[in-house]
Amino acid sequence: MKYRGEMPTSCINDQQIRPTEYRKWRHAVRYFEQRDKDRRKVEELKVSIAERGLQVPIILGVSDRYPDVYVADGHHRAVALMQLGVLTFPFHWYWITSFGGVRMEREPFPFHLL
Repeated sequence: MKYRGEMPTSCINDQQIRPTEYRKWRHAVRYFEQRDKDRRKVEELKVSIAERGLQVPIILGVSDRYPDVYVADGHHRAVALMQLGVLTFPFHWYWITSFGGVRMEREPFPFHLL
């Protein structure tokens, strides 16, 4: 069974949990705001999250080469959570290994890396 944790949304920032596809979270926000499809997706997520909470956990990747933590899947969800001011979010995680293997972890998240 995959590890499922809860984490403070405040950890989604440019120092602790970074975006993988964007240099900084503000770049992700700007990118989503400038594209109709992405803007609609974030707005739909905000409505859904406000009504039912986040149903699909965010996937975090942790580098084994550097002590970095990234959103591997769920950038739109992360932005929606931040904009709503939601206090915590559910997540799964995996190691990003230097030899290219990826496996969803069953062990507790290494919170000391934040």
